[in-house]
Amino acid sequence: MRLLTLPTPESTAAPTERAKALLFEDPRSQELLHRARQVAAGDAAALITGEIGTGKEIIARHVHELSARRGRPFLAVSCAALSPALAESELFGHEQGASPKALAMKHGLLEAAEGGTLYLDEIGDLPLGVQVKLLRALEDREVVRLGSRTPVPVDVRIIAATNVPLNDVVAVGGFREDLFSRLNGAAIPVPALRERPGDILPLARYFLGTYGRRLGPTPCVLTSSAVDRLLAHSWPGNIRELENVIHQALLVCRAGRVTGKDLRFTSLRPKAAAIEPPGRIDGLMATLENTIAALFDASFPNVHERVEEIVIRTAYRRCDRNLGLTAARLGVSRDLVRARLLQSGEIAQPSTPEPPAAPSKAGDAARAAATALPISLP
Repeated sequence: MRLLTLPTPESTAAPTERAKALLFEDPRSQELLHRARQVAAGDAAALITGEIGTGKEIIARHVHELSARRGRPFLAVSCAALSPALAESELFGHEQGASPKALAMKHGLLEAAEGGTLYLDEIGDLPLGVQVKLLRALEDREVVRLGSRTPVPVDVRIIAATNVPLNDVVAVGGFREDLFSRLNGAAIPVPALRERPGDILPLARYFLGTYGRRLGPTPCVLTSSAVDRLLAHSWPGNIRELENVIHQALLVCRAGRVTGKDLRFTSLRPKAAAIEPPGRIDGLMATLENTIAALFDASFPNVHERVEEIVIRTAYRRCDRNLGLTAARLGVSRDLVRARLLQSGEIAQPSTPEPPAAPSKAGDAARAAATALPISLP
């Protein structure tokens, strides 16, 4: 049985939504594994597409380990977690004095991953201005730190990932077409778990064993009723949801037997294209207008602010939590979307990084050793 797992400690790429393990029992998973080997044989920038929780980062790490860059750094970062003001500095670095907070020269992630791979999760959330500079870095194989005019050569492979169709984001002006074309040349589509049902039970038994060993010495098993429910579920949260379901079931099951009643599934549903007839849309708009009028007549405080918050939050969730696509679909700035989501608590305020220390060769070596994490291949 082919198993890939995330290394420990976890990287910074969306730790609560990533899949932590991948198995390749289903024929579609076998095709995915073959495609990963093909992409690993080259060195071009790559784009991994798939829903949240399907295992995109695991595939990226596997491509890195199969490539000639194995043994070199693998750095992972979520572009959605980078604030627009800091994204350029994080990726490309800065010179001392480039900004009031730039107390020392700092290497960017592209330099830190020298010789290895930089994994950019949720690439669609990268600000347009930074996209321009990333494309230039891909073409010229060099970066220019903020506050400097001197290019620095870099040898790094970019593997990007997205859970939204980037061609749709390109169509509404939220992503550069030239960068998309550059990344999409080596594309790896990762099927949703419901599209590879042959992996459901092997993954369930893997998580059963993993969490069962932590909870006690007695082995746990899946009953036939649990198996039937696992196979019948649509898994909108993919592998990450399956892991959570098994973990929770182990906490409530009795005598080491997980039954169908022990399984608690998410209320979410798989994505489906919804086409509303014109009459239906007109009715919805009339209902919205009447609702706002009722709030206004009732002297509801801060009507505009609350309605705007609901509109942006709802659009953000419908756009798979992609800031760039949300802003493009609403026709507003990305900064406005981010500010309102921070204000409402929908996204967390990024922590302010400590002033970086001056780099050293020893520090670079330590970072490289820490980030060149292995993939488990039992």
